[in-house]
Amino acid sequence: MQISERSVQEKQEPQPLLIPRIASIRRTTGETDVQVKLNLDGQGKCEVDTGIPFLNHMLHQIASHSLLDLEIKATGDIEIDDHHTNEDVGITVGQALAKALGDRQGIVRFGYFVAPLDEALIQVALDFSGRPHLSYGLNIPTQRVGTYDTQLVREFFVAVVNHSQMTLHLRQLDGINSHHIIEATFKAFARAIRMAIAIDPRRASAIPSSKGVL
Repeated sequence: MQISERSVQEKQEPQPLLIPRIASIRRTTGETDVQVKLNLDGQGKCEVDTGIPFLNHMLHQIASHSLLDLEIKATGDIEIDDHHTNEDVGITVGQALAKALGDRQGIVRFGYFVAPLDEALIQVALDFSGRPHLSYGLNIPTQRVGTYDTQLVREFFVAVVNHSQMTLHLRQLDGINSHHIIEATFKAFARAIRMAIAIDPRRASAIPSSKGVL
């Protein structure tokens, strides 16, 4: 019985990884106590309580549109302001992403998305490169959305980038409403993550780098 060349090639195709890609991180300081549980291969389930309502809303966007399962419980000195809690949630989410990705074997690695939200249009490109870098191109016109200081958007992404070791570019192509700009950013970020963490069936057992390491 002869086996076709095509059949041999199909049998030799690398198979997707079956190792659970999950992480649980707790970060405790004199200012905050943050617990994050994350499943890269989830269904978008989200249970979040940071004490900052607008940040909760944005974290729900990440889970919903990336299909990560995300559990976050944070307490902090929000009687002073939201800065420490916002930053430490970003740090802990970044650490959880890095832990769940491990050596980043088999992932697509790069992600890109453009998200519209009414008049706002946001472009996000990212690379789980192992080299943290943020290029931040948002122009948010108001200082606050509700009680949330819009300067904290950048601080959140700085923290995530540094601790997940990703390269992230955020570009505002259009938009005049602060809420729309920020929400479109988080949605585009989530969809770019979804693309980047997907397993590439053509090299599921390989590190996605010509250097062999990320």
